[in-house]
Amino acid sequence: MQLIPVTATPSQKLSVLLAGQNCQINVYQKTTGLYLDLAINNVPIKSGVVARDRVWLIRHPYLGFVGDLMFADTQGTSDPTYDGLGTRYLLIYLEASDL
Repeated sequence: MQLIPVTATPSQKLSVLLAGQNCQINVYQKTTGLYLDLAINNVPIKSGVVARDRVWLIRHPYLGFVGDLMFADTQGTSDPTYDGLGTRYLLIYLEASDL
């Protein structure tokens, strides 16, 4: 398990190395919730995934992503919103051994 640093901004782009994968992660708030896009080496893996508390975001190993991502509410069980990112809502990378 690894924490991915996010900040309380409505839209952010992150580049992070996860299990040897060069990942580009976009996290953005819309009126309907918080969303995430994932690309590896700039090749889209999954786009427009709605963020829910403690729900795996990628879910399908055949997409080519090793591991999974999830948001976790540290103060309850609410779905994440941008204003709590990095404090109340954490973005977590789950390694293959964590799944």
